Amino acid sequence: MEQWIEFAKGPLFAFTFLIMILGLARHFIIQFYSIFISKGKQLKNVSWRKIFSDMFSWVVPVKHLIKGTRIFSTVSFIFHVAAILVSVFFIDHIVLWQNYLGIDLPSIGRALADILTLVVIGCILVLIACRIFVRRQREMRRKSDYVLLIMVLLPFLFGFLAGHPAINPFPWNTAMLIHILSGEALFVVIPFTKLSHIVLYFFDRLSVVHWQLKPGAGDKVAKALFGEEAKV
Repeated sequence: MEQWIEFAKGPLFAFTFLIMILGLARHFIIQFYSIFISKGKQLKNVSWRKIFSDMFSWVVPVKHLIKGTRIFSTVSFIFHVAAILVSVFFIDHIVLWQNYLGIDLPSIGRALADILTLVVIGCILVLIACRIFVRRQREMRRKSDYVLLIMVLLPFLFGFLAGHPAINPFPWNTAMLIHILSGEALFVVIPFTKLSHIVLYFFDRLSVVHWQLKPGAGDKVAKALFGEEAKV
């Protein structure tokens, strides 16, 4: 089992991480070309100031919450923040970034990482419940949404179990191997699923550029679809 863990932390980690980076880079290049190269002079009258202001307002999307989505959107925001902090800045993960990327990042300790991990797990369970019990979310759901949420859940769940032997029903080696492999499975699927919004988020907010809509047209479309409270 130790050999499998070392292999998963070594060559397999490097290979799957490379797949993710190359896949996301492909998305970035395609989107960048589509917006800034192929459209060319068509963009000269675009209000970039307003576009980027709207874009960054979605980072903390308080003013975009509408009736029927407030719980889902709030939990989703908390989930993203906590998941990023644990995945990137947890002290045990920093070693990987240093070994493979040569990046020396600030780190968070185990106590804070434990709290954030529990927050991530709780948020995922709430998001799953919303997709099952909230009509608006249920009507928009796909089977793949549940699969992706479970795939995201596994590395956090088994990472937490591996770090807490007192509540871990599995051998430490088993929990750690599942933690690593499930995380690497995410690396592989990210570029090919909606998880690719890791890099596509900002391009998604440029839909007004993609569609060449007039200023304010996006708000009118959202109002027609979702009612007075909706904003884009």
